[in-house]
Amino acid sequence: MLKQRLSDGYFAAKEALQDWLGNRNVARLAGIVGLVYVLLVTGFGMYWSLTPDHPPLRYDRDNGSRAVVGTATTSALIDVAEVLLDKPGGFLSNDITPPGVLMDNMPAWEYGVLMQVRDLSRAMRESYSRSQSQSQEDPDLAKAEPRFNFSSNSWAVPASESEYRQGIRYLKAYRSRLSDVDQPQAQFYARADNLRYWLAVVESRLGSLSQRLSASVGRPRVNTDLANDPSARQSTPSASEQRVKTPWLQIDNVFFESRGSAWALIHFLKAAEQDFADVLENKNATVSLRQIIRELEGTQQLLFSPMVLNGSGFGLLANHSLVMASYISRANAAIIDLRDLLAQG
Repeated sequence: MLKQRLSDGYFAAKEALQDWLGNRNVARLAGIVGLVYVLLVTGFGMYWSLTPDHPPLRYDRDNGSRAVVGTATTSALIDVAEVLLDKPGGFLSNDITPPGVLMDNMPAWEYGVLMQVRDLSRAMRESYSRSQSQSQEDPDLAKAEPRFNFSSNSWAVPASESEYRQGIRYLKAYRSRLSDVDQPQAQFYARADNLRYWLAVVESRLGSLSQRLSASVGRPRVNTDLANDPSARQSTPSASEQRVKTPWLQIDNVFFESRGSAWALIHFLKAAEQDFADVLENKNATVSLRQIIRELEGTQQLLFSPMVLNGSGFGLLANHSLVMASYISRANAAIIDLRDLLAQG
């Protein structure tokens, strides 16, 4: 009896659905609704794909006096992290619904920004806020840094955005204590060795991005992993020549990751120019830092092509990855020179 009722209910529902779909007005309405939905998703996707402009940094001088050392870098880190979360569409890397789930260029841009945020927050915790290796770390920075290292694709319990916003709150607490003369426990040590510590990480990041961008055109490369050290060893043997090529479907992702990484670095370096002004002036290195910023600003030029092209190096079509690699490589070389300059007495 129960089986018969279930069977009758199934066929009744099937006939009702067929009658509903057979109605021309209903079919026309469904088509219009579907078309409007596709247009809305496409429109929002195009709008959310626009990269943000440079956010204003809150480290201006008050009444001609210099701001507290460290507030520029801290404010830059806060501003960049807030733009990452509050730009049009919000944080898209963990979206599970259209159009965010269908987009890959903007999540790649977000990942590039996030990596720079993570590197600077680690440098602030381990170096900038400590006078020496045995010094106690700042409690707010110790809580902020692991928040930014939370997974970027978690959409619930907890969501990535909630963890990053907690990190921002701890950074704001640190900045508030830093500006309070009654709380000398919060410090920012603008020394040449501290700046070199962070620049070493930046150098490594840019070097990796440059290699991945250049690998958009597959080329055989000589293995130099153990060069200049005859006693060096590695875990497993590798070929003397390797052919490295970025997968075709990943080329645009690497391009936008590099663009996001450079975007964040522009702000962090401008802030470093303020906080480390005396150090840079003493080393006669201010113009070197500005040249790095100038090279990175070249990566933010408007992309007129609707897609990232991957022509050969001297082919008929452009290769946007190689152009980006040129800017990144020049900035990286300038950072190496700046680190050497800061190491001199």
